[in-house]
Amino acid sequence: MAASPTLRRRRLARQLLKLRASKGYTVDAVAKEAKKRSPDRPWSAAKVTRIENRQLQRLREADLLTLLDVYGVDDEEERAAYVKLAKEASQTGWWVGYRDVLGTGAYIDLETEATELRSYEALCVPGLLQTPDYAEALVRGTGVTDEHQITRRVEARMMRRQVLERSDAPVFTALIDEAAIHKIPHETAPGQIRHLVSMQRPTVQVRIVPNSAGPHPAMGGSFVVMGFPHDPSVVYLEQSLNGLFLEDEQEVQHYERLFTALEKTALSVEDSVAFLEEFLARSQ
Repeated sequence: MAASPTLRRRRLARQLLKLRASKGYTVDAVAKEAKKRSPDRPWSAAKVTRIENRQLQRLREADLLTLLDVYGVDDEEERAAYVKLAKEASQTGWWVGYRDVLGTGAYIDLETEATELRSYEALCVPGLLQTPDYAEALVRGTGVTDEHQITRRVEARMMRRQVLERSDAPVFTALIDEAAIHKIPHETAPGQIRHLVSMQRPTVQVRIVPNSAGPHPAMGGSFVVMGFPHDPSVVYLEQSLNGLFLEDEQEVQHYERLFTALEKTALSVEDSVAFLEEFLARSQ
């Protein structure tokens, strides 16, 4: 399984916050004590807060060890585990090479280590299930006209699809609103529809939420619930500029319940395949 630096940063920040809370220290107290132990390094309450809020891309080993000293973590194996985690958190993945079109790449980073992906898409086919032609049509539809940018965006999206081909691929359940199927451009529809049908497998379920279901629990918009083996689940809400990540336990549980309720309105895998094949036959 590919390691996610973003997930490692979240885990490291969460564990350091837990250590501080267990000691009952304020961020001011930690900063003052850290400064005493490491006078040559800049320390402040703001710095401690940035570390706990994952606003530092890279936590220096010396700073980490100072914090562990402050928190009384003296077991060598435990300290080594923290150092290893911090090093993994500072690494980069393939998506960094596409930062010009992917931004921080935080979503893709998390996607690489997820063991379960539960996605609802209201208006388009999920990125992991898109064909190159359909992806290009979507990019052009957003108003991008620079050919180099279009090529880069499509390349990055196709790179993402590799996560479903790994031996340890995540279990992916994609609930796609019928509206998204009708919005597939006519010239790309045959290839895209056939691809959706071909992607059905034990680890991938593509299910259609039909118009006949009427109003349903997820009419507020698309979302993805990402599950991990050793970390709390995260919900991703895609927006036109920057995506929004939800980590609060109650918010995550809300979207998990939404997805469960939505599954009850979706067609079965078999009926979804029949729907897609009928749609393809009508569109040709």
